Formats: sequence, C-alpha cells, structure tokens
Amino acid sequence: MPQPDTDANDRLLLQRMSAGDRAALSVMYRAYHGRLARFLSRLTRRADIIEEVINDCFWIVWQKAATFQGESRVSTWIMGIAYRCGLKSLRQHGSEPVDEDSVPEDRLPSHDPGDDRELRDWLGRGMDRLSADQRLVVELVYGIGHSLDDVAAIMQCPVGTVKARLFHARVKLRNVLPGLAGEDAPAPKEKLP
Repeated sequence: MPQPDTDANDRLLLQRMSAGDRAALSVMYRAYHGRLARFLSRLTRRADIIEEVINDCFWIVWQKAATFQGESRVSTWIMGIAYRCGLKSLRQHGSEPVDEDSVPEDRLPSHDPGDDRELRDWLGRGMDRLSADQRLVVELVYGIGHSLDDVAAIMQCPVGTVKARLFHARVKLRNVLPGLAGEDAPAPKEKLP
C-alpha cells in the first residue's frame, strides 16, 4: 500500500504538472508504469492495449492535474483513470488475448526473482479462471494493496460490490486451484484469504 509520504510526493508532482512541468510528468510516469502494466494485465493480455491505456491515462493525468480534488490518494485517482481507459479501449479494440510470448518481458507484471515461479504460474492459471472484474479486484487488493474503499472509487461501484467480487473470487480460487495443481505443482504455503 502506498505510504503517506508517497502520496504527498505524488500531490507535489501533480501541482508541478498543473504548472506545465513535463519533468514531473516523466517522474510520475516512470513511478506508475510498472504498477499500471501489472494491473492492466489482469484486464487484458494485449500488450498493445496495455501500452495504449497507460499512455491515454497519463495524457488525462497531464490534462487534469490541476483538477485533482484530493478526495482520494493520487494512486487511487490514477488507477481509476487507467481502469476507465482500459474499459474504453477494450470496447474499441476487443479483448482477444494474444500469445504471451509476444508481450515484451518488461511489459509483463514484474515479479521478485526470488519468488517461486511454479507457484506464480499456478496462481496465474487460477486467476485466469476469474472474471475480469474479479481479477482486477484481487489485483488491486492483494497485489497493489488498495483498501476496499479505494477499489470502489477506482471501479466506480459500491464497496458492497467490491466485497462481493472479492468473496466470489476467493471462493472460485479455493475451488479451482486444487484441480490445477499437478503432482509436481507446489502446495500453497498459506491459506487464501
């Protein structure tokens, strides 16, 4: 979860951007690109859409920096913009998946090299069984660390809807993950929440 001073720094960057400071935009773009790519990869596997959405998102952030009201953290605001841009792009271009080998490695969700690749792959296959909304909620809550209130603001839906999507995602994962585990697949080290 972003720390308070991170939000304070983001707010300063927004102020500088509202004054036309392109260097501030560049700093914010670099700071958010990986998170947004990971988040959007739960919406679609199309690298072209992910990059387009990130660029569209930051175009809007640049244009609207002065209108940020501070009713949420900057990260929540940016994720909400990315989410809406992603939905718009999928409506325009479709969501046909592309072969993951065609997605540049630096545009895939980043992972700690010390992580267990088999476990990540196993969980990834489980996540693929969820609806897009369920994947996004799981990613926002457990992957990025947003609160349920933040996720509701990002997805522009009631907190109860977020809770229901999260509940159904956890139930589905509990049901599908054991079936996806082959004999050589790792057993989960801890219970799913």
